[in-house]
Amino acid sequence: MLETSASEPKTTSKDSSSSSGNIDESQHHPQRQHEGQPAEQQRAGEICYDLAHFRTVRVLNNNSTHKSVCLLGHFAHLPSPEKQAIVVLEKRSFTEGQVLTPEQKNHKSESEKEKSCPVDETKTADDGALHEREQTFFTSASQLEKEFVNDIYGNFLCTVDPALNRLKVTIIYPAEEKHIVKYTVQNRFLVEETPELYKRVTLPHLDQGQLSLEWLYNVLDHRKESERIVFEDPCDENGFILLPDLKWDGKTVEQLYLLALVRRRDIRSLRDLTADHLPLLKNVRARGIAAIRERYGIGADQLRIYLHYQPTFYHLHMHFTYIRHDPPGIGCDKAHPLSTVINNLELLPDYYQRATLTYALKESDQLYKKIQAQTEEETEEPTAKRHKSDLSVSQ
Repeated sequence: MLETSASEPKTTSKDSSSSSGNIDESQHHPQRQHEGQPAEQQRAGEICYDLAHFRTVRVLNNNSTHKSVCLLGHFAHLPSPEKQAIVVLEKRSFTEGQVLTPEQKNHKSESEKEKSCPVDETKTADDGALHEREQTFFTSASQLEKEFVNDIYGNFLCTVDPALNRLKVTIIYPAEEKHIVKYTVQNRFLVEETPELYKRVTLPHLDQGQLSLEWLYNVLDHRKESERIVFEDPCDENGFILLPDLKWDGKTVEQLYLLALVRRRDIRSLRDLTADHLPLLKNVRARGIAAIRERYGIGADQLRIYLHYQPTFYHLHMHFTYIRHDPPGIGCDKAHPLSTVINNLELLPDYYQRATLTYALKESDQLYKKIQAQTEEETEEPTAKRHKSDLSVSQ
């Protein structure tokens, strides 16, 4: 069975109403499964998944770069086994604690205790406990199997303690066609979306229906995931909630990835932003940076802060990622730096209602098909230009 600690050991929750909360990724909720949320043991009516009963139909994407595989299939043991499910298996990054020798770990733990101060008391205690219980590769449990040795060079396979080889598992159930398209590797094409094209095609497409935002409203209303909140500004006009993105395990700082979900529900995307929203954008930037610096020790000059267009879901949100980490979606065909967005709106209040925005869509995306149909109907110069991109999948 998938245990409640499927991603990380469960830790004690902190006060969810404060600006800083426990971000243990072992707490998962079905409301976010449509955006890729792993599940846990059944609790209060939640689904209990068992990978032994998963039946693979086909591989959607096998990504050697990100060391992940996306599978489409069914769970035979669930009440509706005919419903499709997506299972994503992803190998996790190495942590500092895993590559220290036992002696180094003990020395580091003692040093952290000596350096602890009131401001960093919680963080130091958490980190110290993590180092103490985290396994290391450099023990007798790690067994080397020689492939070859030639002079000073040697290649080996290493069998390690199972605790060091845990996978991050993401389950989407039931999976809709939009999820399948999102996780399937396929040709992608660049679209140059003019303001006219947005009004004629993109906006009507959004109005016809997108993925449910119920999971997001549950977060904003503290009905779910309150223990994962890193920071919260409760202001209805300029407030937001900062919490770990699903792509991050919530612990490996080298892969830091947080989302800022604004409290306002009337802003769907970059296209809606005007100079009236500058106080909101500046507040998210300033207070998000401060919260991350205080909790993780990462400064503003090591953070990428950006918006996606097109976004995965249409409720304004910003991404905060560590500059040493290269997550999907940071390319120029997707990410718009928050500082650039602010500067554009200061120069021209309705910049994003006038600008032509370039982004990539998959060949099977319904929006792309509608844009192509619109382009073919026009007799003058096309407003959407088709450029074949790569076969990489944006997750």
